[in-house]
Amino acid sequence: MSLTAYADEPRINPLDVVERLATGNDWSFERAGEDEITIMVTGKWTDYQLSYTWMADIEALHLACAFDLKVPERRRSEVQQLIALVNEQLWIGHFDLWTQDGMVMFRHALVLAGGVEATSQQCQALLSSALEACEGYFPAYQFVVWAGKPARQALDAAMFETSGEA
Repeated sequence: MSLTAYADEPRINPLDVVERLATGNDWSFERAGEDEITIMVTGKWTDYQLSYTWMADIEALHLACAFDLKVPERRRSEVQQLIALVNEQLWIGHFDLWTQDGMVMFRHALVLAGGVEATSQQCQALLSSALEACEGYFPAYQFVVWAGKPARQALDAAMFETSGEA
């Protein structure tokens, strides 16, 4: 069988896998259509809106994880610097600032080229990487936006780990 013929065979929509994942975790979700599902997850710092989009033309499952933090115009330059510092530390995925509405968002994609089927483990890993990045760096974004701290200082403060308990 040629690669072209294999790629033309019907495949399981990866969003069906994501929907089963959300159902299994009792997360509220909304299936906006055949190509998009949005899941709401409560984190330690804030609630996260995870939007999965199946992009059939490039055979990629895209994940965008947004959180409730609007960056005012006067802090956007410093947030951009923080995003650059944070992205240097990430092995997968990246943060973006959507300048139109001032939202910070984590994005990542799972490439499923050639008719590859998405597994629940892959979709869970995609979700976990997004939540870990957002939970880990959310305090740094807060320090820049709400406390007016410089990017480097905010990142250092957010990454400071204490040991033991008081």
